[in-house]
Amino acid sequence: MEKLAIIGGTGLTQLADFKLNKKEALTTPYGPPSADYLIGELNGISTVFLARHGNPHSIPPNKINYCANIWGLKQLGVENIIAVAAVGGITSAMGPAQIAIPDQIIDYTYGRKHSFFEDPGTAVTHIDFTYPYSQPLRARLIDAASRTGIHISPRATYGCTQGPRLETTAEILRMEKDGCDIVGMTAMPEAALARELGLNYAGIAVVANWAAGKTEGEITMTEIEHNLHSGMANLGLILQKLVRL
Repeated sequence: MEKLAIIGGTGLTQLADFKLNKKEALTTPYGPPSADYLIGELNGISTVFLARHGNPHSIPPNKINYCANIWGLKQLGVENIIAVAAVGGITSAMGPAQIAIPDQIIDYTYGRKHSFFEDPGTAVTHIDFTYPYSQPLRARLIDAASRTGIHISPRATYGCTQGPRLETTAEILRMEKDGCDIVGMTAMPEAALARELGLNYAGIAVVANWAAGKTEGEITMTEIEHNLHSGMANLGLILQKLVRL
């Protein structure tokens, strides 16, 4: 596999079985990235790991410097990005600890810097975003999951909200009508920025909880942490299998 980056989300600030060679603190035209880039190997494959929310986890999704993060990966020679995310489950197949490989995105965010091509002096650029995730990279993730025997959902529409608060019941009902299967806060503009720089980008999501209104009672961090522990363990097995393909 070409040089790989793994962007860790909530529940994944460190990568198991990752052999660290060095840390790289890059300066970018867009400000500082979320954390140092950890450069090393995962099962012999050249890999860069970046904690999206910082390490320790301290940056809310609406304050992440997505442009700096993606620009830095490009500068380090990365060609493929696997973006890990913790999400809420909306449809019945997306229960807690389920793993999904999303194939579509609906963007509900606002006020985030969404493009490298919106600054003065840059050419207006309209990327094709029909399929927001790299189809070949998604296929490799799905193949890796099948080789582990872990049940995943090979398709899902990811609804990306602004955060950092969780959604209301009415918002989730609207998103379900729109066609969303899962809800998270980080896929956009991350996926679009990767496309603008010509990087292959695929997501892998762990359902941390039922979305608002999909179960009785309120959503608690205890519930989220419990489900993430189980789901992230399986996700780690899939990533280990991926780099061997």
